[in-house]
Amino acid sequence: MKCSRTALDGVLLLEPQVFEDERGFFYESYNAQRFADASGLAPDFVQDNHSRSRRGVVRGLHYQVGDPQGKLVRVIAGSVYDVVVDLRRSSPTFGQWIGAELSGENRRQLWVPPGFAHGFVTLSEHAECLYKTAGYWSPAHERTLLWNDPALAIDWPLPCAPILSARDLAGTPLAQAEVFA
Repeated sequence: MKCSRTALDGVLLLEPQVFEDERGFFYESYNAQRFADASGLAPDFVQDNHSRSRRGVVRGLHYQVGDPQGKLVRVIAGSVYDVVVDLRRSSPTFGQWIGAELSGENRRQLWVPPGFAHGFVTLSEHAECLYKTAGYWSPAHERTLLWNDPALAIDWPLPCAPILSARDLAGTPLAQAEVFA
């Protein structure tokens, strides 16, 4: 597994070793020991989530306060532009974001530690995302950062008019958001 650090401390881009031949391919999508060796982390994954979205769907930017989650995100079919925003007020990169294309073809994964908001836009006709979470979903602690907050200036590569849930449309701007110390 190749593990690359990003401009946001703690956010990692992971690329598995893939074995391909005329039959198809095989790779370990997750191995606790290899993840720990590559990242220095040993999250306790307690929940797996699976989403399917159509082209132009924007999900996020989601995070949890009080009971934060780490997420290991990958796409098994289609393509998304995945975004992570640093919400740690004491961080030198507070309010900054990174984006990466995750797809069934490139098989990249993104580690989103607690203290960050996460979201994506679907670039392909459909995309299926799998998330391993370190921490359970807690509706009482869930928050949504406004996906198009001008203060964040996220350069979303929108393939069409964005499609959002009511909750995501009503996200909170960074200036008023509940963030981490």
